[in-house]
Amino acid sequence: MIKVAVYDDSKDRRESLEAFIKLTPELQHVGSFANCANVLLDYETTIPDIILMDIEMPEADGLAGVRLLKENYPQVKIIMQTAFDDDEKIFAALQAGAEGYVLKTASVTQLAQSIDEVLKGGAAMTPSIALKVMRFFSQQKISALADYNLSSRESEVLKYLATGLSYKMIADQMGISYFTVNNHVKKIYEKLQVHSVSEAVSLAIKNKVV
Repeated sequence: MIKVAVYDDSKDRRESLEAFIKLTPELQHVGSFANCANVLLDYETTIPDIILMDIEMPEADGLAGVRLLKENYPQVKIIMQTAFDDDEKIFAALQAGAEGYVLKTASVTQLAQSIDEVLKGGAAMTPSIALKVMRFFSQQKISALADYNLSSRESEVLKYLATGLSYKMIADQMGISYFTVNNHVKKIYEKLQVHSVSEAVSLAIKNKVV
């Protein structure tokens, strides 16, 4: 069973997400919280595999929560949820290490797909968020590319990873095999000195690698 925790200041939203989790056979609800004031203690008492994290919450918001969690428990997967596709908060969440960023308007099916994608090592985003990330990258200079010695193919794979595509989807998009994509990702990890998709995407955004 995949253990899931929920953070949202809205009681109705928490209950809605709890119901979704309980109705999904492979998921187990382990806790719901109204803010991140005690996020480390929350984690230690529930040990979730994945967290559905709201951004706007009183006392301690989701951005503060994801930073603390990733500093202390980098293995936990976090999908940020918000009612607004605010550019600054999107990139702040990704830089903090979140594996996904979806709008609260996403359907139950989309949310389930996002959880599945993140657990498989991908970066999950709703289409509007992915478009913003693509636009962000397209506006950046590729000045850092030479510093990391990424090939054009590796840079392209990293760009697609940042928009939430799975290895299979990247393979289809680029007209190459899944095996080749996997090899490119291994080389990206080695050159950027990271160990996960979220770390690679965070570094790419921070240093304008793609």
